[in-house]
Amino acid sequence: MKQALREAILNGELAPGTRLIIDDLADQLGVSPIPVREALQQLQADGYVEIQPFLGTRVTPIEAESVIEVFSLLETIEVVSSRYACLHMTEDERVSLRDSIAKMDELVRTRDAEAWSQENRRFHQIICDRAGTRLLASVMTKVLDHWDRLHRVFLKEVFADRLSEAQEEHRQILEAIEASDSDKVEAVIRKHNRNALGAYQKILDVKSEK
Repeated sequence: MKQALREAILNGELAPGTRLIIDDLADQLGVSPIPVREALQQLQADGYVEIQPFLGTRVTPIEAESVIEVFSLLETIEVVSSRYACLHMTEDERVSLRDSIAKMDELVRTRDAEAWSQENRRFHQIICDRAGTRLLASVMTKVLDHWDRLHRVFLKEVFADRLSEAQEEHRQILEAIEASDSDKVEAVIRKHNRNALGAYQKILDVKSEK
């Protein structure tokens, strides 16, 4: 139940700010209200829904503060994992990063935004996984889930304005890892996340003016 509702939120079927009526959801899913209520409580703990006394439940809106939070967490996690990766990444893992960049280049060329998004996630997950800590990997997965939600909501706008720059930054990340230059990879990771944050903030600013 939780997974079904979570996926509906991530893929935009349940858009940010959507009111969630337990009885209606139970009818749609063919279950009693109890598992729906329990699933919503779990999704609240994960940050996907807000349960407001006397107002009900809604999908968590995407606001400037939440975008900043996601990218701040991404930057912190990726700085730690990428510095470790510089010193410990195997040649097979470096090959996987090269292959991932090549795939993303092709997806930019064919303008397949959804596939690019998934491959981009894989690129960053490879680096994070190299840190070798379950807790860090677990936190990274949760943060990337929230990033997925942001990206799917703003996919067309971000794809048009950000992808070429992002690909160049991916190449710089790989170059720093291959050179075992932990200071450089940290600098590029910070630039990569802050440039991405700026792109999302620009879109939010435009939407708020309408």
